[in-house]
Amino acid sequence: MAMLPVAEVAQLLSISVSRVHQLVRDGQLLSLRRDGVTVVPADFMDGSAVVKGLAGTITVLRDGGYHDDDILRWLFTDDESLPGAPIAALRAGRHKEVKRRAQAMAF
Repeated sequence: MAMLPVAEVAQLLSISVSRVHQLVRDGQLLSLRRDGVTVVPADFMDGSAVVKGLAGTITVLRDGGYHDDDILRWLFTDDESLPGAPIAALRAGRHKEVKRRAQAMAF
């Protein structure tokens, strides 16, 4: 999975690094630490925007009790019913399908 440093995400979104950290705290994005650097999966970005439907999916899963590590794992794990990984479905514009599956998992 390709990762982008927070500074690069900030540049893509034309916002400050502190705003990217705020997006992570607010559940608009997820990040992780790799070798002491905070990074965001590159697949979360769609040009100069966050992939449509990602924030809603994160919110549904967090509200359902899932931790960020579990959400990241789920987003990048193949699901036969989609088919493919949920993040690929989000990137393909099938955010409603992904959100329905997230709701079913969370409740």
